[in-house]
Amino acid sequence: MILQALVCVWAMPTIVAVVLLRLTLAASAQGSTAPGTSSGIASVPNLRDVGGYTTRDGSVLRLGVVDRSGELNPITPDDMKKLAALGLRNDFDLHTAAERRKRPGDLPPRVKDVWFNVLADAEGSGLAEIEKLLSTPMEANKILGNGKAAETFVGAYRRLITLPSARASFRQLFVEPGEEKQLPSLYHRTTGKDRNGWATAALLTLLGVPEDRVYADYLRSNDYIPPAYKNYIDHFVAEGGDPSIPLDVLGLKAEYLKASFDEVQTQYGVIEGYFENGLGIDKAGQQRLRGRFLTVAAK
Repeated sequence: MILQALVCVWAMPTIVAVVLLRLTLAASAQGSTAPGTSSGIASVPNLRDVGGYTTRDGSVLRLGVVDRSGELNPITPDDMKKLAALGLRNDFDLHTAAERRKRPGDLPPRVKDVWFNVLADAEGSGLAEIEKLLSTPMEANKILGNGKAAETFVGAYRRLITLPSARASFRQLFVEPGEEKQLPSLYHRTTGKDRNGWATAALLTLLGVPEDRVYADYLRSNDYIPPAYKNYIDHFVAEGGDPSIPLDVLGLKAEYLKASFDEVQTQYGVIEGYFENGLGIDKAGQQRLRGRFLTVAAK
């Protein structure tokens, strides 16, 4: 089925072909093409199209504009072909410098690698380092046990709003999709849940997707990430690690995302204020994003 789709789409106009391929992959993997579900590329389970959602005013986010994903290394040859067939022009890498050195991403030919170091001003702490502790269960118990892992993530999500490097990176991440020549694009990080999670939640909120759908989209990474790390989690627990720690680190909680939104409210009042005064994307720039992403639903 998927191979037939890959052959047939080449005869169609590019954007139509890409959207149909995305729908075929997602339906094959999940039996569903619901917004926010996996694109069906097994090596990258948290690869998801940002589009498909309906806004409060009835507009619909276009498919095939921007994807978000986890690590692109390793990826099987067959899955690389599927990734290439999505027609991406850019990959926006949200890793730190250390993360890029450790896990350079694999990209299809002619996809431009663009690096936005979101946590450059927090190197050596927070989200960039916390996962390393999972390789030392006893040390992790001391530092992250008794709920301290979740507390650390709440603080880290607030810093996604306040760090100068985060504001500069997210500005560029949101400016690029406003330009048609940059699309379709992908943004990714190791698990594709925290930096990606905030970026997606902020964009969906700006575009008018209802809050409950924004949170549901954010939490859907829990369907893909913890299962992908099951052996890792089992080993951590078998070596004496507190079983709550890997779930707090590799999973997502609504309180994490709420911390970012609370900081937005404290600093800027509303999401439009965050985009304008925090990221320097004025009302015209915000409108360009809406124009690029939104279409009126067919009656």
